Amino acid sequence: MEETTTLPLNISHVNKTLIFTNRLHMLLHSIALCFLFYYRLCYFFHPREPTTPLLLPWVLVFLSEIILSFIWILGQAYRWNPISRTVFPQRLPEDHKLPHIDVFICTADPTKEPTIEVMNTVLSAMALDYPPDKLHLYVSDDGGSAVTLNGMRVAWKFARWWLPFCTRYRIRCRCPKAYFSAQESDGDFGGDMEFVADRKMIKEKYEAFKEDILRFKEDQGHSGDATVITGQNHPSVIEVVQEDRRDEIEHMNLPSLVYVSREKKPSHPHHFKAGALNALYRVSAVMSNSPYNLVLDCDMFCSEPDSARQALCFHLDPKMSPSLAYVQFPQKFHNISKNDIYDSQHRSAYKVLWQGMDGLKGPVLSGTGFYMKRKALYGNYNIEGTDLELQQQFGTSNKLIKSLKQKKNFSSDLVNGGRALPDEEILLLASCNYETNTKWGEEIGFLYGTVCEDVHTGFMLNCKGWNSAFCDPPQPQFLGNSTINLNELLIQGTRWGSGLLDIGSSRFCPLIYGPQRMSLLQSLCVAELTYFPLYCLPLWCFAIVPQLSLLYGFPLYPKVSDPFFFIFLFIFLSSATKHLVEVLTTGGTFRKWIIEQRIWMMKSVTCHFYGLLDATLKKLGLRETSFIPTNKVEDHEQTMMYQMDKYDFRTSKMFLVPMVAVMIFNMSCFIGGIYRVASVGDWDRMLMQLLLPAYVIVVNYPIIEGMIRKDKGSISTSVIILSNFFVTIIHFVLSPFLR
Repeated sequence: MEETTTLPLNISHVNKTLIFTNRLHMLLHSIALCFLFYYRLCYFFHPREPTTPLLLPWVLVFLSEIILSFIWILGQAYRWNPISRTVFPQRLPEDHKLPHIDVFICTADPTKEPTIEVMNTVLSAMALDYPPDKLHLYVSDDGGSAVTLNGMRVAWKFARWWLPFCTRYRIRCRCPKAYFSAQESDGDFGGDMEFVADRKMIKEKYEAFKEDILRFKEDQGHSGDATVITGQNHPSVIEVVQEDRRDEIEHMNLPSLVYVSREKKPSHPHHFKAGALNALYRVSAVMSNSPYNLVLDCDMFCSEPDSARQALCFHLDPKMSPSLAYVQFPQKFHNISKNDIYDSQHRSAYKVLWQGMDGLKGPVLSGTGFYMKRKALYGNYNIEGTDLELQQQFGTSNKLIKSLKQKKNFSSDLVNGGRALPDEEILLLASCNYETNTKWGEEIGFLYGTVCEDVHTGFMLNCKGWNSAFCDPPQPQFLGNSTINLNELLIQGTRWGSGLLDIGSSRFCPLIYGPQRMSLLQSLCVAELTYFPLYCLPLWCFAIVPQLSLLYGFPLYPKVSDPFFFIFLFIFLSSATKHLVEVLTTGGTFRKWIIEQRIWMMKSVTCHFYGLLDATLKKLGLRETSFIPTNKVEDHEQTMMYQMDKYDFRTSKMFLVPMVAVMIFNMSCFIGGIYRVASVGDWDRMLMQLLLPAYVIVVNYPIIEGMIRKDKGSISTSVIILSNFFVTIIHFVLSPFLR
């Protein structure tokens, strides 16, 4: 028994071969970049000749190469010391010794986040393989919707059947929708008649559960009630969802379930998801005060029941626990097609970047699927101080201050005795004005100032001395509903790009604020995340300037016979090959590599550019921060196109016109360039400038296909006309600088 207790709860694995190849690649690529910079700089010291390239195109291309190299250097920190981890949940203490866990689920708009989907997430979290009396669920409804509250009441009733069924038959997938949709074996009970009867009965109750939710939604829609609460103007509403048990239902303790809708007023800033999570932190502190918290998006259901125990393998590790703030699981998705044409699974982030940060000080937060230590978000304040001192930082609630000083979590009487309403002080914790003159959102809780509160909060926790861990088990613990159309992908990318640049341009700039408080490599990792949208600048340049110079016969790259030609060729092949190797070694294919290249280009000239513009306008005070939730309503037609690997170009013209214009511009320059080179005969000087538009065209051929297709997802004639007009403007504006 003593030997068992001394066994580690987790171990880390270091791939020395991978580290060696990564560092060798860094060295060789860096040497090549030095030669490239030398070649570019020599231009400014040589006497001008008739064949010398013009200054402006040369400078623009050089600046673009500097930006690309800068972001590349930042990204090498991920590859310095990547690790992976293995956990041993079977070595955890007995159930009665495990700590309590609060689960936070956030939703904001029942029209974009269907209530049935949200309740499936709630039910999957309630059914985690964890002592139910130590599990407390809080659902934040920022829309203040009666539909969501009713959905929770209906879900509670269904949970009294669903949870015993999952426990009795050891069901692995505990999201009802996913379980009943899967064509999988039911394990040892597949042929058991009692199991078959129970499964049929549970499925009937699940169908009734869905009908109850849809019926209530329809009744609300037809009620015509003028007093319906709006999403941006409603009071605090907190309700413990619980019903009296019926004799015919098997007795089983269920986790507590609490509905929280914080107060919202049009004139008051609400700080989006970060504000909702902070309200949940305060409310849960006086109701259950669990030492650990699981945060989930409303569409990220628990696909396996073991995540809590796996996370505790880190949190209860005596070596890691004192400085461990959170354990992050990867975001994975159940609706990804075989080829994933929109690169929605974020392979690079979770197979390369997060593992790389885990080998340093740990990854930043990913917004969902993480187990946070409660006290990590309470800043560096001394909770042993006087009540008055704590009230100046945490607010005036005596119950909240009392919870801070609790050595252990406590159970509130509010979850006993049926449906109950909390007292006025708890409602105050979810009010608009509670955070006024406190440190909430500044030094306590999830931090404000950006819509990417996850990256900002994780970075600041690292700066305060906290570590984190990345847990990526073979079986995904959480599965979400990913974007499967171009419109939502680009809207989401614009929001992320703007939010990340907000961090990079603030006083918390990772390159300035980070190195004083954490390792340089970790600071470089966060900096790469925040400056990643800057790729839009060099990509716009490389999509226009070399091609236009090709038409007018001005070389921007060395001749094929020049030794420096092989330097440029090596840099391109080095980057492309390294990316390809990473894709192949992490389960991808050559086609996946092409798709990732394509999406990178498409995002750079659209949503990353608009994200940069949005962040700049906010910095100048010309625009306020906005947040549009991703639409999670399933569209059968879009799903069919996605499964057929067809891009759906039904999106805003502000996204389509730049993409189509770049393709038309590159095609015209490529054709014109070939004609010019063939007539003049300077293949030696212009080969690289011919290869560049050819590469753009080949990688992004689906855009050309979209202009030819005639289905609903094709590119409209009006977009093509506008794009041609845009291309004409580019020619007229830039051509005078090349004559």
